[in-house]
Amino acid sequence: MYTILGEVKNPQRWSPFDQLFSLRNELNRLMEIPFAEANRSSELFNGWVPALDMFEDKDNVTVRAELPGMQKEAIQISLHEGALTISGERPRDVEFDDAETFRSERLCGRFHRAVTLPKPVVPEKVKATYNNGILTVILPKAEEAKPRQIAVSLG
Repeated sequence: MYTILGEVKNPQRWSPFDQLFSLRNELNRLMEIPFAEANRSSELFNGWVPALDMFEDKDNVTVRAELPGMQKEAIQISLHEGALTISGERPRDVEFDDAETFRSERLCGRFHRAVTLPKPVVPEKVKATYNNGILTVILPKAEEAKPRQIAVSLG
């Protein structure tokens, strides 16, 4: 055991990494709170961005986006030069216009999300469905983007 500034320290129990993790967690806490509130209420950060997943199999690229509370008519989808764009607007609830807001976390307003597709697709065969707040866009790959089996011959 040894003493630092009058405190007795046990060298087996003290770790500099514990203090670094503690400092990192405290900084994250201090940084997240103001930005989270600013992101929801400031005009500087107007709009929102829906979460999405993109994956591919041998025939398709599939994109799923979370768009809860939207009407399908309010969603626009476009495909241009290898990028899929999903945009629209989720209106703010008007039933509580006269009420004092204590907390508002549900994002609303215009959104715009564009993702570059990993492979060329056939635009004419793209299909989109919207069910239970999830938009699913299935983009069939162009023939040249699909994997091919090549036979090996002897000789």
